[in-house]
Amino acid sequence: MSLTLSSTAFAHGGAVPATYTCDGRDVSPPLGWSGIPENTRSLALIVDDPDAPDPAAPQRTWVHWVLYNIPPTTAALPEAVAMADLPLGTREGTNDWKRTGYGGPCPPIGRHRYFHKLYALDVVLAPLGAPTKAELEHAMQGHILAEAELVGTYQRP
Repeated sequence: MSLTLSSTAFAHGGAVPATYTCDGRDVSPPLGWSGIPENTRSLALIVDDPDAPDPAAPQRTWVHWVLYNIPPTTAALPEAVAMADLPLGTREGTNDWKRTGYGGPCPPIGRHRYFHKLYALDVVLAPLGAPTKAELEHAMQGHILAEAELVGTYQRP
């Protein structure tokens, strides 16, 4: 069984509902997963947009959410999960708004893709503070057992 990531709010390749964007409540979507490898000690989640600022001429990847040390016994995150409600031991990293927590899609132009990437790790990472995506990816090197991806799209009205 391979690692899978899904949402009850949108299908892979489908549109992210406005509720989860700057045009709505700007809360995290519900996410669920299965197929966690046997030797998994923790999970990490990164949500980013490689189409910023314009999908016709992308210049950077914009990071929306960074989580790590999610316990492997966790099978889902509910909609609008707050830091206080994250599974015990879960840590938040810094997004590209220079804050922790979820920041929803808010593309300035065109339809963007939002990659939700879940990683199964063979370690519980040492506390990293509030790492950036790059810092977390560096810490995960050599420890990824499996990964899963869920892509949603969004274009502002």
